[in-house]
Amino acid sequence: MVMGRKCLGLLFVLFIVLASHVVVPSEARVCESRSHGFHGTCIHHNNCALVCRNEGFPGGRCRGFRRRCFCTRNC
Repeated sequence: MVMGRKCLGLLFVLFIVLASHVVVPSEARVCESRSHGFHGTCIHHNNCALVCRNEGFPGGRCRGFRRRCFCTRNC
């Protein structure tokens, strides 16, 4: 019984050590370009992202006071 608790404790400590060494990549800069295919006021980010994907960008989002669609990609 005591040996089982020691093994369980050791496994828990090993798990914590391994989990703390997970490398998180640093975030890349995001470049934006105004969409040429999106017309009208941008209300939903999903609609903007779909149009941007058709333009060759990985994503897009609505931004600004006038709510324009901007396509995004990592620089």
